[in-house]
Amino acid sequence: MPVPFEALLPWGIIGTMFCVTGVGLHYTKRLGNDGKKTRWNRDLWDRQMMERDLRLTGSWRGQSSNPEAPPGFELSNTWKIERRIF
Repeated sequence: MPVPFEALLPWGIIGTMFCVTGVGLHYTKRLGNDGKKTRWNRDLWDRQMMERDLRLTGSWRGQSSNPEAPPGFELSNTWKIERRIF
């Protein structure tokens, strides 16, 4: 006995929504990373370099090939001030 196609419509809708959600999530992540792939397993070095890129270019994933830092970069260091216990 064949299955009526009306019984398969919800499965088609669910499958379509999974595809739409996956594609939307993919492009949302790409837009958030300036069109580059997302980074996985970032260690301390990667986070420090991303902070430096943010201070240089204004973007987490942007990189600059300029050999000289822009004016004002020497004042934007990331050294944290810690309270000394004496």
